[in-house]
Amino acid sequence: MAELTLTDALVQSSFLVQGTMRRVAARHDLSVVQMRLLGILRDREPGILVLAGYLELDKSSVTGLVDRAEKRGLVERVRDPDDGRAVRIKLTRAGRSVVAKGSAEVDEEIDAATAALSEAERKRLASLLSDVVADRVRS
Repeated sequence: MAELTLTDALVQSSFLVQGTMRRVAARHDLSVVQMRLLGILRDREPGILVLAGYLELDKSSVTGLVDRAEKRGLVERVRDPDDGRAVRIKLTRAGRSVVAKGSAEVDEEIDAATAALSEAERKRLASLLSDVVADRVRS
């Protein structure tokens, strides 16, 4: 197979990752957006507007997403300690369990997809992609 251009390589790798996310999400009866929501909540308890920014969705869409996750017992709304009128979104124990299982499954599939790379190559790829993502987040 001919070597891909940078754009083609990034697009094809995006398809690979999105396919992985879609399969793992489906095994947990979630959409990819719901998986992203739970992943965002692993290490933070943001408000709806902050979640909307992370997910690149409007506030009403995120509210509906949180409502559905809350009905499934995956997240809960908690009072914002800095603003008694506002709420933050927090993973429940069940939500943490889904995140842990889903993350392990994604790791397993990505490990299989990158099995032909040496450990040094995998670390270098992770470092390069981290730089790309960090540069994008800053802009």
